[in-house]
Amino acid sequence: MSRIGQTFNALKAHNKKALITFITAGDPGKGLTVPLMHALVEAGADIIELGVPFSDPMADGPVIQRASERALANKVGLKDVLAMSAEFRKSNTTTPIVLMGYANPVERMGYETFALAAKTAGVDGVLTVDIPPEESLGVSDVFKAAGLDPIFLLSPTTPESRIERVAAAAGGFIYYVSLKGVTGSADLDTEEVARKIATIRRHCELPVGVGFGIRDAATAEAVARIADAVVVGSRIVNEIETSPEDEVINRVKALVQDLRRGVDAASK
Repeated sequence: MSRIGQTFNALKAHNKKALITFITAGDPGKGLTVPLMHALVEAGADIIELGVPFSDPMADGPVIQRASERALANKVGLKDVLAMSAEFRKSNTTTPIVLMGYANPVERMGYETFALAAKTAGVDGVLTVDIPPEESLGVSDVFKAAGLDPIFLLSPTTPESRIERVAAAAGGFIYYVSLKGVTGSADLDTEEVARKIATIRRHCELPVGVGFGIRDAATAEAVARIADAVVVGSRIVNEIETSPEDEVINRVKALVQDLRRGVDAASK
């Protein structure tokens, strides 16, 4: 069982939900990514989603787009992201790392080469937004053979027939995009999310994480009541963007601690 599966099982045994936190590797600076990863864990994150900078991110809203632009300006690429993961693993051997990004950098490196390098670096899962299950024939097998969980997105408009296909190809957890739109969108409808999660669970035994639109302890608590995991990205990246560099780590820790309190409140 992967670190992701072990983490969800351990949380379930204690009647807790997972907090998955996203940052973009290389933002705001190349040397701050690993310290930020450790800060996320210290503040209560259970799984780290590490964004691979990309020049044309189709699923990301303006906040994360700007983070990618800053990271690319810092000359951070896929090999750097893998090196950061390996550095993090030197002192943390338990917290799962999921790389989130797009097909182009991975395809350029070569799927098998990437999979081996990612596993060696201590990565546990891969979410490539523009490789849906219908186009992942062979790719998911390469990832699984290397011990990486292929993670896929489901959305409010996903029909039940496609949920079955995604469930068959996925590993680790299902990432449910709670809103029609890009990251950083607002107006989260938890009743609608609950109905969709019930449909997903009819076809899939994997844990379901919900992201997009979660920005504070209250929304984190509301989602944790109906999902297995709460995924927060844009709100954290916005904190990074608006903080002085010497205050970034403390401000991110304070934010994630607040989100953790919200997630834990759902279990009480």
